[in-house]
Amino acid sequence: MTSFDSSPQLNAWRALLALAVVFVMLATTGWTAVRNNRGDSSPLEAAISAWERGKIGGRSLPDPDAPAARLSHFFASLDTKQRNQLAARYPLAVGNMNGAPVELRYRANRIALGQARKVERERMRDKRLSPLGQQEAERRMKRFGVMMRPERQVLAFDPMGSGRMAEVFGDLDKAHRVSVVVPGVDTNVLTFERTFRKYSAPVGMAKALYRAEHSVNPRARTAVIAWADYTAPVGIGVDAATAMRAESGAVRLDSMVRGLPGRSPVALYCHSYGSVVCGVAARTLPSRVTDITVAGSPGMRADKASQLGTGARIWATRDSDDWIQDVPHMEVGGLGHGADPVSGGFGARVLSATGAAGHTGYFEPGTESLRNFAEIGTGAYDRVRCASGDDVCRKDISSAAAA
Repeated sequence: MTSFDSSPQLNAWRALLALAVVFVMLATTGWTAVRNNRGDSSPLEAAISAWERGKIGGRSLPDPDAPAARLSHFFASLDTKQRNQLAARYPLAVGNMNGAPVELRYRANRIALGQARKVERERMRDKRLSPLGQQEAERRMKRFGVMMRPERQVLAFDPMGSGRMAEVFGDLDKAHRVSVVVPGVDTNVLTFERTFRKYSAPVGMAKALYRAEHSVNPRARTAVIAWADYTAPVGIGVDAATAMRAESGAVRLDSMVRGLPGRSPVALYCHSYGSVVCGVAARTLPSRVTDITVAGSPGMRADKASQLGTGARIWATRDSDDWIQDVPHMEVGGLGHGADPVSGGFGARVLSATGAAGHTGYFEPGTESLRNFAEIGTGAYDRVRCASGDDVCRKDISSAAAA
């Protein structure tokens, strides 16, 4: 992988291409994007509404949007029986509540998944649905059944629409370091985990990273979160070309990080449109986020890393055959996501991605990109391999290792 600064002529051609892409997307997907953003009521919203009216031991329940520290204090004031009662009464609310004990969230989400599974089983027999609709209901029913298994640690779950989900690998309460994988477009409950091309899906990415961290440091006490708890764009349309989904996702990402237990350092690994989410979130993320790594990025809504407004180290990587390099890295009238993070002028530390194939190969076992992610995730900055020709990265590695 090589990086270079674009000439003025090339930038002009890219500007023209960007405008052409904008007009095509507006013509072909604009109406679809507006039409599909319906204001349907959400089961999660209903659960939160019920929570707001609820009581436990004669006490009113706290504001579900209260700071995570306040909610954590509330749950700590309850006994085990009371906590379990809340999980059983309000599973969706507790399962998605930043500040609730993680083990309680896992238990609550297992209950919520069971309830959602029953709904999908009924939809499978609903004659008002098309055969395709019934087939999708069956797929969702099976997915929820898999996620209910005792060994799964589901940190967040919302069955509304295409669905949102987050899962933990490792012991989040005891981890000395936490890594968070933030995926891109077309991520939903059905694509959260794949059998074919499994390392292109959030679960496969997170599992591969968790194993790689323990491979580079067998004594590492880490946890990895597959975080698909935002509404990702569908396909390469208007939503993917703007920051709308990223802005709402950034709020959710910031809230999740602030609700993590302990004070262990957090590293973000942001793939494709996920890097837009991380770029928007960077300014507000807490200082425990020490590293933000983007792979196959269309941009981070900034012209330079210094404009992200974060003290976290910014890393970037892109394989030489990733099609994202042909996307215009610029912003025109709110469309596009700004400068190329692997370009020399952006200011990120550019990592080697040798062995990664295409846009979704960065978490494949055996690739230098995955090994680099694992070294960052375990704090072994001196073993990170920079991209060929990136002297800034090599210079910064020593200072990062000493920090």
